[in-house]
Amino acid sequence: MGVQRIKCASILLWALCFLTGTHSQNVSSPNIIIMLMDDMGWGDLGVFGQPAMETPNLDKMASQGMLFPNFYTANPLCSPSRAALLTGRLPIRNGFYTTNAHARNAYTPQEIVGGISKDEMLLPQILKKRGYVSKIVGKWHLGHREQFLPLEHGFDQWFGAPNCHFGPYNNTYRPNIPVYNNSQMIGRYFEEFQINEKTGESNLTQIYLEEGLNFIHHQTKAQQPFFLYWAADATHTPVYASKRFLGKSQRGRYGDAVMELDYSVGQILSWLVTLGIDKNTFVFFTSDNGAALTSGPHQSGSNGPFLCGKETTFEGGMREPAIAWWPGRIPAGTVSSQLGTVMDLFTTSLALAGLVAPDDRVIDGLDLRPTLFNNTLTDRAVFYYRGNQMMALRVGLYKAHYWTWSNSLEEFKKLDYSLIGMICS
Repeated sequence: MGVQRIKCASILLWALCFLTGTHSQNVSSPNIIIMLMDDMGWGDLGVFGQPAMETPNLDKMASQGMLFPNFYTANPLCSPSRAALLTGRLPIRNGFYTTNAHARNAYTPQEIVGGISKDEMLLPQILKKRGYVSKIVGKWHLGHREQFLPLEHGFDQWFGAPNCHFGPYNNTYRPNIPVYNNSQMIGRYFEEFQINEKTGESNLTQIYLEEGLNFIHHQTKAQQPFFLYWAADATHTPVYASKRFLGKSQRGRYGDAVMELDYSVGQILSWLVTLGIDKNTFVFFTSDNGAALTSGPHQSGSNGPFLCGKETTFEGGMREPAIAWWPGRIPAGTVSSQLGTVMDLFTTSLALAGLVAPDDRVIDGLDLRPTLFNNTLTDRAVFYYRGNQMMALRVGLYKAHYWTWSNSLEEFKKLDYSLIGMICS
């Protein structure tokens, strides 16, 4: 009888260990949060030397995580860079590279009827294999027709808009940009979702923050791993901030927007700590392209010491602020010299979830886990594309420019983007 009891107890103990192990494995699938800013420059953060020092939460995030001074987007414009992040592939591969002519940047205003290809596998589609629930908050910009929207490409939830918040429009030739809650249009910018043209006042960032916090809380209660793609766009012209932040920055209205985004990042990180999931959540902060210098001093940010900005393949157009945060996993207060790109977030996120990238296509993203956990360096090249033209290449400390759009005067006069050429010369 005693032996039988011991056998039964052993079986029960083994079963308990097995079930506990299985549960732990599910719980240990890390949550993933990617914060992608809009037109925020490398030099907009205090930790990168911004003199006003108005980003205490992002600076704290860097002190608790890993700073990437050599991190790049895949294209110096909104849409192709976002497509690259979510597919892990250069725009020249995923099809989001040009709309009208050689070496032109691609984006999706209301007049463009195309969008992200149905043949591309986006990050949330693959994360579903591990039970992840995914939400995008903010700007999508990969097509505004129904078949191109986020819920058709792997996201389970969406609160935001398919385009930039340009406007207002008077409906005689185009409507204002719609805002969606999942598949339901709930209003439009400058109408139900106000942006004051004169003062720049808008509560959009606070709405986006609340959406993100609520999603995190709900998924934590449900004990389901989640992917939050938080794509706030307050630093894209016309820049905006809520009343609480307007007039607070030494840098004008753009600085107000940065301060509110910095506050929002701090709230999200604090919420993770409060919920007790900070040690099981990988967070990465970056921007889609450099500051839009052509928008003017009060509507654009700083690219620090780097030449030019958005829409160019000079460093100011493609080198981005970047911070990785994961308490207990990423060594605090570290600075990595690794060359990184937004496409690496695709590959790295899949690897963290225990998944591999599709093997039926070329993936340009690098798995950054060795860098994140051990601060090791991996040799790689960074390609600078504008439209369908490779303009430059960086290997190690060296960068080669093949075409800068500022060649001979005869060639220069043929270009439509003469203003950008003047600024970059």
